[in-house]
Amino acid sequence: MTFKRGEVLRSLLHYLPDSYLSLWLALFPLTYLAHIAEEYWAGNGYSTYLLKNRGVDLSPARFLTLQSLGLILMIVGILLAVNLGFPKRMLVILGAITLVNGLVHTCRSISASLYEPGLITSLMLWMPLGGATLLMLFRTMSPVSFVLAVLIGAAICGLVEVISLRGGRLIKIN
Repeated sequence: MTFKRGEVLRSLLHYLPDSYLSLWLALFPLTYLAHIAEEYWAGNGYSTYLLKNRGVDLSPARFLTLQSLGLILMIVGILLAVNLGFPKRMLVILGAITLVNGLVHTCRSISASLYEPGLITSLMLWMPLGGATLLMLFRTMSPVSFVLAVLIGAAICGLVEVISLRGGRLIKIN
């Protein structure tokens, strides 16, 4: 018996009750905590990295405030998705966010030839979790719903990137 790429992961969905989808959703805030910890403490922290390499002043306190807000929004989104009946769509959104964020950390580290705080959890947790999630849910939703959820996740990741490069502000203040 041969399996096409991604077929094994997708077949798991048929055996996972909704409670397991909830557990899969819970992996995202748990891995987010690990990612925040690495960005805060590793390599003098992401705030120091941004100031030294990009000239962006994002204080550690503002960084933690924004990351806490992100974690709260993620948890609220997950609770809404479970209670309102769209856990698969939320999984795709979160999968796209983590995969894109991981790719951004990786590409910046490679292009600058230096470690960027968040790289290790991106490579070890977020990219595998995001990629596996997208692969598992590909073809379990309509193509339009899947692509829309991926685009929403990528847009959220892009917005977070813009905010961080503006020192934690949505609008750049000189």
